[in-house]
Amino acid sequence: MSKICFIGLGNMGLPMALNLKNAGHDIIGFDVTDAAKDAAAKDGITCAPTVTEAAKNVDVVVSMLPAGQHVRTVYAEIFASGAATTTLLIDSSTIDVESARAVGADAADKGFTMVDAPVSGGVGGATAGTLTFMVGGADDGFAAAKPYLDIMGQNIFHAGASGNGQAAKICNNMILGISMIAVSEGFALGEKLGLDAQTLFDISSTASGQCWSMTSYCPAPGPVPTSPANNGYAPGFAAAMMLKDLKLAQDAANKVGQPIPLGAEAGSLYQLMDRMGQGGLDFSGIIEMLRGEL
Repeated sequence: MSKICFIGLGNMGLPMALNLKNAGHDIIGFDVTDAAKDAAAKDGITCAPTVTEAAKNVDVVVSMLPAGQHVRTVYAEIFASGAATTTLLIDSSTIDVESARAVGADAADKGFTMVDAPVSGGVGGATAGTLTFMVGGADDGFAAAKPYLDIMGQNIFHAGASGNGQAAKICNNMILGISMIAVSEGFALGEKLGLDAQTLFDISSTASGQCWSMTSYCPAPGPVPTSPANNGYAPGFAAAMMLKDLKLAQDAANKVGQPIPLGAEAGSLYQLMDRMGQGGLDFSGIIEMLRGEL
């Protein structure tokens, strides 16, 4: 079994680290918040006082961090610390493509094997070990990372070169954000026209309007019992996190000159939801804003 440093023990990182621990790996953690460190300690994960200490003499580093600036800072510290280049580096943060490629290039220049491996599946997927990983990096990096990703996830895809994992993640989540708004508008309009939500679901889920946002995560209460709509829109994936991903998509689109008008509009609507103080709700809760109920 391997000794693994896990950096970033928040809502996603801690259950991912626990799945590695439960598989028999030795985990040393790091987080900047006392709450995260306390939660990790309760689950039997010891935290080091610094990134440098956490990453010393380990076989693998896995990170789950908020933004590109954090990833750049953490890995700069690791590279400067004299960590062994035999250490495999796996960054599962969702960040901008430019930062992912810059850190990946720096790692390669210094002799490290590194992959960017952002995830889809939310806290539920992290806990159950059923995440989808979208991996960017060389073939040997993907092969080295896959045994660890298999413990934390169910669907592991090699998206291509360094940064392509992030590219796949933001494109996927842009599609998801747009489709959730479309489904929410359809159900909100249906209600105003006198259509029962279950009836509309039964029809559209087997017709041309069918999509994941409807059949697996329906924003209207009732049709899909496990969706956040039936739990007060408690987040599986918060609206603020969707807004972050849509901003990443817009930033990437601007850099390569690709218009994404629906992606931009979706970002504007989630930004409005966030400014209304509702960014902590599940992203499917945007139906409440469209109904005028937030």
